Amino acid sequence: MNDQTAWGFETKQIHAGQQPDPVTGARALPIYQSTAFVFDSTEQAANRFALSELGPIYTRITNPTQDVAEQRIAALEGGTAALLLASGQAASTFAVLNIANSGDHIVSSSSIYGGTYNLFKYSLAKLGIEVTFVEDQDDPAAWQRAVRPNTKLFFAESIANPRSNVLDIQAVADVAHENGVPLIVDNTVASPYLVRPFEHGADIVLHSATKFLGGHGTTLGGVIVDGGRFPWSEHVDRFPGLTEPDPSYNGVSYTGAVGDGIAYIIKARVQLLRDLGSAIAPQSAWQLLQGVETLSLRLERHVQNAQAVAEWLDSHEDVATVYYSGLPTSPWYAAANRYAPKGVGAVLSFELKGGVDAGKAFVDNVELFSHVANIGDVRSLIIHPASTTHSQLTPEQQLTAGVTPGLVRLSVGLEHIDDITADLERGFAAAREVVAAGRAA
Repeated sequence: MNDQTAWGFETKQIHAGQQPDPVTGARALPIYQSTAFVFDSTEQAANRFALSELGPIYTRITNPTQDVAEQRIAALEGGTAALLLASGQAASTFAVLNIANSGDHIVSSSSIYGGTYNLFKYSLAKLGIEVTFVEDQDDPAAWQRAVRPNTKLFFAESIANPRSNVLDIQAVADVAHENGVPLIVDNTVASPYLVRPFEHGADIVLHSATKFLGGHGTTLGGVIVDGGRFPWSEHVDRFPGLTEPDPSYNGVSYTGAVGDGIAYIIKARVQLLRDLGSAIAPQSAWQLLQGVETLSLRLERHVQNAQAVAEWLDSHEDVATVYYSGLPTSPWYAAANRYAPKGVGAVLSFELKGGVDAGKAFVDNVELFSHVANIGDVRSLIIHPASTTHSQLTPEQQLTAGVTPGLVRLSVGLEHIDDITADLERGFAAAREVVAAGRAA
C-alpha cells in the first residue's frame, strides 16, 4: 500500500485509513452495525484489554466503521490518533476531563462558542474545575497572567464563532509550553483544509464534526485529534492520570503502555468513553465520512461565496460593520493570511445600522437562508446570536464573546452567489421598513 502520509489532502480525505473490505471486496466503507466483536482466542481478548493489541472490543469503545473515520480525520489534521464521539459538545467535555480533575484550573479564550462557554463556566465548576477566561486572546501576556500552579491546559478556537477572529496559534502555544501545559484548539469553523493547528504548535485539536466535516446538516458528531507531540511523560506530577497507573484499567500507565504519541487518545477512549458512554453510532460515523470525502471541494466553494458576501456587505449602505477576517479591514487579516491562506471559512457576522429590531426583521424575512442554530451546512444559514446561540450568557459575557445585540450571523452555503445576495437584499428591505416605521412613530 502507498505511504498514506505522503498523500495530498484531497487523496487522504477519500482513502486514508481504509482498504477494500477483506471479506466481500466492497470498495465503499461498510457499516459495521454490531455491538460486539468476536475474539480469536482468550489470549487475543486479554491482549486487547491490556492495550498490547489494538482492535475492536465493543462498539461503545470502538467500531471498525468509526475507526476508519478516526484514522482519516487524524490524517487530515496531521495527528497521530483520533476519537470520534456523539457530538461536538462531548468532544469539548472529554478534551478537558481527560487531563483536568477536581481542584484543577484551565485557561480559555472568551471568544468561543456559547455552548462551550457555558460548559466551562458552569458545568466544569460543578465538577471542581475552575476556568479563567482571557478576554484579549491576541495578547500573550494575558494568557501568561492567567496561569496558576494547578493549570492543566489552554483552550481556544482557531477561527472564533461569530466574530471571525483568528487565533495566533503559535504565540499562545508558546506560552502554554513555557508553562508545561498543552494547547487545545477547536478547529470547527476552519476545518483542517483551511487551518492546520498542529503545524503551529497546538497539541490537541477538536471539532464539532456536525459542522463542516459532515457538511450536510444531517448528523451529530464530535472528534478529538492528538497531535502526538506533547511530552506527557516529562510532566508526571502535572498529568498523573496519563503517566501513573490507572486503578480502573488494570493499573496501566497510558504513557508507559502506548507512549506519549497516542496516550491521550487511548486514555480518553478506554477510560472516559468506557465510563461516560458518549459513543457515536456506526451509522453516524459512516454518514460523517461521506462529508469528509468532499471536504476540500465544499470548503473552496464556501470560501468563494463567503468572501463575495463579506465584500458585498462591507459596501452595503445599511451595514454598520462586517466581521470577517478575510477582509483587509479586519484586525485579524494578517493572522488570517498567516494561518488560513486558503480562506477563513463560511461563517461571518454583520451589524445592521438599524440595531436589534432591524436585525430581527432581517432574519425573519429572508427565504433562501434557513433560520437554524447550526453552521457548516451546504445550505446558507442565518441566526441572531444574542437571542439564541449565546442567549444563556449575560450581556457582558456576550460582548466578550463578540456578540452585540444587533449582530446577525451567516453560515454561507454553496448556492449560486447571485441567489444568496438577492435573498440578503430581501432582508435589508424588511429591515429598512422597520427602521422607517420606528422613525414615523
